[in-house]
Amino acid sequence: MSAPGQNYLTASKGIRSWLLTTDHKRIGILYAVSVALFFLLGGIFAVLVRTELAAPGETIMGQDSYNQAFTLHGVVMVFLVIIPAIPGILGNFVLPIQIGAKDVAFPRLNLFSWYIFMLGALLALSGWLIIGKVDTGWTFYTPYSSEGTNSVLWLTTAVFVAGFASIFTGLNFIVTVHKMRAPGMTWNRLPLFVWAIYATGIVQVLATPVIGITMVLLFLERLLQIGIFDPALGGDPVLFQHFFWFYSHPAVYIMILPAMGIISDLMGTFSRQQVSGYTFIALSSVAIAFLGFLVWGHHMFVAGQSAISSIIFSMLTFLIGIPTGIKVFNWVATMYKGSVSLKTPMIYALMFLFLFTIGGLTGIMIGVLAVDVHLHDTYFIVAHFHYVMMGGALIGLIGGLHYWWPKITGRLYNETAGRIAAVLVFVGFNLTFFTQFIMGSRGMPRRYHDYAGLLEQYPEFAAYNMVSTVGSYILAIGLLMILVYAVHSLLRGKRATANPWGAVTLEWTHTGVVPDAHNFHHVPLVTRGPYDFHLADDVFGSAADDGDKP
Repeated sequence: MSAPGQNYLTASKGIRSWLLTTDHKRIGILYAVSVALFFLLGGIFAVLVRTELAAPGETIMGQDSYNQAFTLHGVVMVFLVIIPAIPGILGNFVLPIQIGAKDVAFPRLNLFSWYIFMLGALLALSGWLIIGKVDTGWTFYTPYSSEGTNSVLWLTTAVFVAGFASIFTGLNFIVTVHKMRAPGMTWNRLPLFVWAIYATGIVQVLATPVIGITMVLLFLERLLQIGIFDPALGGDPVLFQHFFWFYSHPAVYIMILPAMGIISDLMGTFSRQQVSGYTFIALSSVAIAFLGFLVWGHHMFVAGQSAISSIIFSMLTFLIGIPTGIKVFNWVATMYKGSVSLKTPMIYALMFLFLFTIGGLTGIMIGVLAVDVHLHDTYFIVAHFHYVMMGGALIGLIGGLHYWWPKITGRLYNETAGRIAAVLVFVGFNLTFFTQFIMGSRGMPRRYHDYAGLLEQYPEFAAYNMVSTVGSYILAIGLLMILVYAVHSLLRGKRATANPWGAVTLEWTHTGVVPDAHNFHHVPLVTRGPYDFHLADDVFGSAADDGDKP
C-alpha cells in the first residue's frame, strides 16, 4: 500500500511493481508502451508497402512479400493499435479520475486484460516469425484463409485471444461508470469523453464475441475439414463476410467513438466554452453505438445479397450519418461561441474535424448503391478507410496524448516542435491518401502488388503513386518527430503545473501535477457540469507557448 500523497509514478519502484500493478494509471502506461511498439512495427510495414508501390514493376519486394507486408500492416494496425489504443491508454488513465473514482471497478481484471492483449499480440507476431507466410489480408476472407499455411490458424487464434482483452476492458468501464461515480456526478455531469468510452464499452462487450466465434469456426474448419465457409467443403464464403462485418463495422466505432470523446474535451477546453449541445453529443455516442450494429451489409453490396437487403443497408448507412453530423455541428458551434487557442492538442482537434469529415462524407457517398458498385475494391475505399481510421481515430489519440501528457508525466513538451510535427502529419497524410481518392475514382484497384499493366490506359497512376509514397515518408517523419520530443520531454522537459490548460474536469482541478496513487485525498463532491469554464480561474495558457516556461 502506498503512502498518502505519493504520486502514482513514485509510489512504488521496480519493474515488478509495474508488471503486478493494479493501478489503472500504470496499466494505461503499460498499454501506451505496448501500443507504441506495435504502431512502430505497423508503420514500418506501411512504409514498405508504399515504397513498393512508388513505381511500377518490382521495387523492393516480390508479390508474396508484398502480400505478407500488406496483411501484417492491417492486422497490427487494426487489432493491436487502433482498437485497443484509446480505451487501453487514455480510457484507463483518465476515465476513473474524470468520474471521481479511485480506480476501475475490477483492478485485477484490468491488469489481466493487458496480459491477455499482450499474449494475443505475441501469438500473432510469433506465428508470422516461426511458421511463416500470412497473406490473406487483415480481413481473413475465405477461401484464402481456408487454405494455405498453418500460420493463418495461428493468427486467427491470436485474434480470438486478444478479443478477450477488449471484452474485459469494456465490461470494466461499463461497471465503473455505473457504480463508482463520485457523489453528485450524475449522468448529465459526465464529461463527454466518459460518455464516449461508455458507449464504446457497450460495443466491445456485444460485438467482440462475434469475431471470436468466427475465428473459432474458421479454426475448426481448417482443423476438422468441416464445411462452414469453404465452398470446396460445402461451406459458404459469404457467410464469413456476414460474421466478419457484423463485428468489424461496430469495431469501427470502437476505434472512432473514443476519439470523438477526446475531441469534445479538447473543443471545450481550448475554446474556453461550455460544449455546445452537451446532451445531443452525449446521446449521439450511444446512438452511434446502436446503429453501428445495423449497417454491416453495406460492405457487401457486390457480394450477391438481395436488392432489398442492399437498399435497407444503404438507408441505414445514411441514418448513421445523423448522430455523427450532430457531433460535428456542435463542435463547430463550440468554437464559434468561444475563444479558440491554437495549442498543439487543439491543432489535432481541428485536424480531426477536417480529415474525419472527409472520411465521413465519402462514407456516405459509397453508401449509395450505384456509386459503391463502381468504387468497390478501388483505392477510393483505401483512402476513405484511412481518413476515418487514421484521420479520425489515430489523430484523436495523438491529440489526446498531447492534451493529457502533462498530467500523465508531469512534464511539458516543446510547443513549437509539437506544432511543426502536426503540420508534417497533416501535409503527409493528405499527400498520401487524397491522391488515392483520385486514383480510386479512375479505377485503380486496391491490394495490387503492381500496376504496370494499367499505365497504358492510365499513365497518371505512376505520378499519383509516387506522390502518395512521398507523402507517406513526410507522415512518417512527422510521427517520428513526435516520438523524439516526447522522449526529450520525459528526460529534460520542464515541469508542468497542475492545470496548464485551465481545464475544468476533475483530473485537472482535483489532482496534483501528477495524480496520487489513489487519485484523490478525499472523494470529490461534484456540484456543477463538466464544462463550466466561467467558474474556473483563468489560468489558460500558463503552461507555455514554447514549452520552456514552468
